Parts: sequence; C-alpha cells; structure tokens
Amino acid sequence: MGRFFRSIAAATGFSLSLATPLAAAAAEESATAPQAAPKLELIDPPPVPLPSAFSTKGQRPKSNPTVLPPAATKLDPALQRLAAPATLALPDKTDQIKIVELRPLSLQDVENLAEVNNPNLKAVASRVDQAQSNLRATIAAWYPSFDFTTGNQFPSWTYGRQYNYLNSIGSTTEGGNTQTNRWAATANLGFNWDLINPQRVPQVSAARDAFEQAKNTYLIALRDLRLQASQAYFQLQYSDDNVRIGQTSVQASLVSLRDARARYQAGVATKLEVLEAETQLARDQNILTTALATQANARRDLARLLDLPQNITPTAKQPLRPLGVWLPSLEESILGAYAFREELDNALLDISVSNSNANASLGAVQPFLSIINNFVTGRTFGYAGLNANTDEGFGISSGQTWATDNTVGLNLRWSIFDGGRARAQYRQSKQQAQENAFRFADTRDRVRFEVEQSFNDLRADTRTIQTTSREVLSSRESLRLARLRFQAGVTTQREVVDNQRDLTQAQLRYAQALADYNRGLADLRRRTGLDQIAICQPPKLSAIKPLEDETYTVPVPPEPLPPACSAPYQAAQS
Repeated sequence: MGRFFRSIAAATGFSLSLATPLAAAAAEESATAPQAAPKLELIDPPPVPLPSAFSTKGQRPKSNPTVLPPAATKLDPALQRLAAPATLALPDKTDQIKIVELRPLSLQDVENLAEVNNPNLKAVASRVDQAQSNLRATIAAWYPSFDFTTGNQFPSWTYGRQYNYLNSIGSTTEGGNTQTNRWAATANLGFNWDLINPQRVPQVSAARDAFEQAKNTYLIALRDLRLQASQAYFQLQYSDDNVRIGQTSVQASLVSLRDARARYQAGVATKLEVLEAETQLARDQNILTTALATQANARRDLARLLDLPQNITPTAKQPLRPLGVWLPSLEESILGAYAFREELDNALLDISVSNSNANASLGAVQPFLSIINNFVTGRTFGYAGLNANTDEGFGISSGQTWATDNTVGLNLRWSIFDGGRARAQYRQSKQQAQENAFRFADTRDRVRFEVEQSFNDLRADTRTIQTTSREVLSSRESLRLARLRFQAGVTTQREVVDNQRDLTQAQLRYAQALADYNRGLADLRRRTGLDQIAICQPPKLSAIKPLEDETYTVPVPPEPLPPACSAPYQAAQS
C-alpha cells in the first residue's frame, strides 16, 4: 500500500508521508487547500529538417509521361464527323458557318475531342519535337565534320587575247600578240574533329534539360486542356439548368398572371395583384433571356475549345449532377501535388540549365584542341602564247598540270584573356540559378496553396449543396401552400409572387452549387495530379414518367425582340 501511495506522490508531484496520523492529516489538508496553478512554459519544438528536392526528385528530373493517361490520338468511331477542319481553313461563305446540327456530347466525348482536335495541344507537341531537334543538333558537336569546297574553280574557263604595238619614228609596228585559253578545276576536302571542347558537355546538358522541360510543358498543357474541357462542359450543363429554371419560372408566372386576371375580372382581386404578377413575369423572362444568352455562349465556347466543324454546335448530353467524391485527404493531396506536378520539375530543370550555362561560359576561356586534315587537288589544261612577228613563227605553249596537297595537323585555340567576360557570364548564370531556386520555393508554396484552396472550396461546395437542396424543397412547398391560400382567398398575390421568386433563386443557387462542386473536383484533379474520385451512382428513376399538374404546365410563347432604342422611351412613358 505504501508503495502505491509513493507512486501516486511521484506522479502528482506531492510529498506524502505515512509515518504518523498527524503527518497524514497535514498532507491531506495541504492537498485539499487551493493550490496556485503551475506556470506553463511553451517550448518551441526544434525544427524538423525537410528533405531536399534534389534528393527527392534528383538534380535533373526526367519527364514521366506515365503519371497521367496519355492523350487520345484518334477519335471514337461515333465522333468521326467531328474531326477538326484543316489548320489553315478559313470560310468565306455564310452557308459554311451556318449552324446545321446540334450535337449532344458526354464528358468523355468532350475529353476525346479536345485531346485529338485542340490546336494548342498540337502546337505544344510541336515544341517538344523542336526541342528534340535542338538536342540532336547540339549532340552533333561530338562528331567530326567533313567539308567539301571548290572555291571559284569547279571548273573555270579563262580566255583572253592581248595585242601589243611597238611605236618607232614615223611608223607603228605590230608586236607580239598573246592568246590564252585554259580550263582549271580545284577541290578541297576538309576534316575537323574537336578532341577537346570545354563547352560541349554543358551545352548538351542544357539542351537535354530543355528537352525534358518541353516534355513536362506538354504534360502541363494536357492537364490544363482536360481541366478546361471539363470546366467548359460543366458551364454548359449549368447554363442548360438555368434555361430550364427560367422556363419553369416563366410558366409559373404565366399561371399566376392568368389567375390574377381571372380574379380581377371576377371582382375578387385588385389591379395591384395583376401588376405584381406582371412584374414577376417580367423578372422571370429576364432570367430566361440571360440564361439563353449564356447557354449560346457556353456552346460556342466549347466548340472553340474542341475545334469542331464550323457548322456544328455541341450540347450537353448529361444533366448537371455531382460528379463524384474526392477520396484523398488534404495531406495526401498536397503530397500528391508535390510528387506529380510538372511545374516543380521544370523549376529544378531551370536551376540545372543555369548551372550548365555557367560551365559553358567558363569553357570559353579554356583550351580547344581539334585535329584537322585538308586535301586539295587541282587540274589545269589549255594553251597560252602566240607571236606572229618572230623569226621562229608562231610560238604556242600548251599542256596540262595536276597537283595534289594533303595537310594533317592539330589546331589549338586558347583565349587567354577576354577582359573578364567569361567570368562575369559565369557569375550571371550562377546568380540566375539562385534566382531559380527562389522561384522553386515560390512555386512549391503556390502549389500547396492551390491545393488547400481547392480542397477547402470543395468542402464548402459540398455543404452548399446540402443547404441549397433543403432551400429548394422548402421554397417549393412554401409556393404550393401560398397558391392554395391564394385560391382559398386567405392571402394576396404578393405572397405567391414572393414565394415564387424565392423558389427561382433557390434553384439557381442549387445549380450554381452543383457546378462549383464539379469544377472543384476538376481543379483538384489538375492541381494534385491524382485521379482518386469515387463516381456517384446515378439515381434509380422509374421508367414511367410522373404525371404533371396541368394547371401549372403552360407553353412559354416566344417574345418578339423590339429595338433597344424604344425600351427606355417605353419605360419612361409608363
């Protein structure tokens, strides 16, 4: 027992003694007396060193195209008619751009069309080929070069005559005349091979890093394209939902206006109720007009992104529904972004390129050694010379010559002093490498913030979907009760109009919440490089269409479009 109390005393910090009852009572009294709260000292934990990006990714990380599904290279058979027009095609007639087909597309169809048709992705892929060609051109510095030159004689023909006259006292005598007719050919074959080139290795390294950056840029462009395609499709779904809500609101307003006019003609309602119904109808028509314009713009924006034929407009085949549930936690999402975001790899490659440029700058003042071999050959044939006034008669010299020359040697070039230019360029490149290191830290922090922002926004959108759905249900029931009260004559048209407006706004907010939620999922996929989404199961609906209340099902008549100049005058006169 004593051991037990001693252990309690050691754990609590009190000194207990069981020698005498008096000591025990004193100990009990001191234990029950109020004690001063112990002063807590906050001790900062020592900072935990983080691993270096060079140890995690390497100083020159390689592009890894397997981190995301590859881009499609051909269209599905059902989408063959939606192939992109020629790159340099430009319509010049109205029937070439007139819309003749509305083509419903699913989200998978949109992604397939974007990956195959989008011209920006093709341009980025072309830059990858350009970087590869530049790398191949830089690697050529390791190989010897052969040059074949001929100068100005391959072949050359020389023809000329020279007339000489000798002047004497009182007469002029024709001297010896000469004539030249000669063919000549000369060729030079040169061989040069750099045995020592201090700039060759860093230049090849910089070109190789630039090639890896180009491949990473293609992966970034592919991720961005998929994000843009998804967001454009969600925007189209959202605009379709707004059109549906606007049409439903206009139908409800037409019913309210019909009832108000009927009650006014029966003498049980006032003119004010009719005006309130007309005002609400105008509001709902304005909502429908804005939604139709937004829908048309969303369709054409998607057509632009997909590079569809000029006479086809896409529509959304699938309704606006939650796409799925994001499975990774916030910490897993951040680590996924650190592991799969190509922007971080490009930042590290920028550091490597700057270091390679620094080494190339120092190589300019180091010795270069190359082996050379020049082989020169030439041939000349023809005749020259003619003298008609000599005793020997005509003197002609003719014949041909053949000459060859071969030179083999070493060529040494060493820039001993350049005024400090190479050393200054070296410092500049090293300073640029340090700048790129700072930019890597900025990119790392920005990547984390983007992931946290998307994750938090997605949680808020999830909560908003729940609240706005309850708001829609409550507003719909309130409108139903208000209509029953209005038909029973216990309320006014104002209550019906207010509840109808509340329902319209609640439906718009619910549609906005769904679109924002799907956009948040697409943002997280893009910003983390992960694709761990649990797809929502579609609701099980009955095959029999539910009966609708014909009282509130009325057609929406088309509204004429008057000139904009007459609208202010009509409003001012009303």
